Amino acid sequence: MDQFEVVVSKVEALTPRISEFVLARANGAPMPGWAAGAHIDVHLPDVGRRSYSLIETASPRATEHPTSYRIAVLQESKSQGGSTYMHGLKAGDRLTISPPANNFPLHAGAGEIVLVAGGIGITPLLTMACELGAAERPFAFHYAGRSRSELAFLGEVERLTGAKAAIHADDEAGRFFDLEGLMTRLAADVPLYLCGPLPMIEAAIVLAKRLDWPQGRLHFEIFSAPEEKSGDSSFEVELKSSGRVYAIPPGKTILDVLIEAGEDPMHDCKRGDCGICQTAVLEGIPDHRDYILSDSEKASNKVMQICVSRAKTARLVLDL
Repeated sequence: MDQFEVVVSKVEALTPRISEFVLARANGAPMPGWAAGAHIDVHLPDVGRRSYSLIETASPRATEHPTSYRIAVLQESKSQGGSTYMHGLKAGDRLTISPPANNFPLHAGAGEIVLVAGGIGITPLLTMACELGAAERPFAFHYAGRSRSELAFLGEVERLTGAKAAIHADDEAGRFFDLEGLMTRLAADVPLYLCGPLPMIEAAIVLAKRLDWPQGRLHFEIFSAPEEKSGDSSFEVELKSSGRVYAIPPGKTILDVLIEAGEDPMHDCKRGDCGICQTAVLEGIPDHRDYILSDSEKASNKVMQICVSRAKTARLVLDL
């Protein structure tokens, strides 16, 4: 099942810029199951697909055979159409969605976990907190935003954490959330799960490298689409299997061009953090812009994520 239709059964404004949507099948039939960290893709006319994390705060078992999905959407100030479309929906409207996928799974274990949410990044961490609480696994929860009025789900966060969550509002504290202090203080090997604005995630990636964290200790998910950088120029990509050559202009990714040409490369996130589109590089030097490869993997130039990365040479030959 690649896609299926759902009906918007409920819309509720949680903050001035965040609304919650409940989606269900028109006939009330069960939906595909999922686990903490999963998201769905909503396919919007004239906009494309947009990814939204699924929410469950009652019981982890409710995700096994759900009859509805909960998502929350932030009205972006610089929306490319997705959040504006979603915020225009009302009960009874129909949407086409893809079944749940999970690039941000909560890994099994018994040790402590730290969850950090920035703004709308709260959504996948709510289900994680629900699952951790049910398993009686120790965890700490940090929730940060510009102001308390912009922090959705505060009541559910307090219930899930026993009112022990650390809530940070920039306008109350007079400063930004001290991510560096938190990461520096963490006991060795305590994993951190982070979801929030792209600058917050990028800062955490830099800090993890500086603090010499092992690969896999920092877990994160990115829903922001890659942006064109000034100075980007055209280059060519040759597919080794067929010999076909494609020109990749500024503003389009390798993946975009291949799909438009009728090729069918494996992919999912389109943001450089899931690894599904990873491709071997046979000739040329990639311009790595992903969030998944290690420094040594990037330096080797043997693989690349074709959904975001470009080229430093005039041509790349890819094992496709």
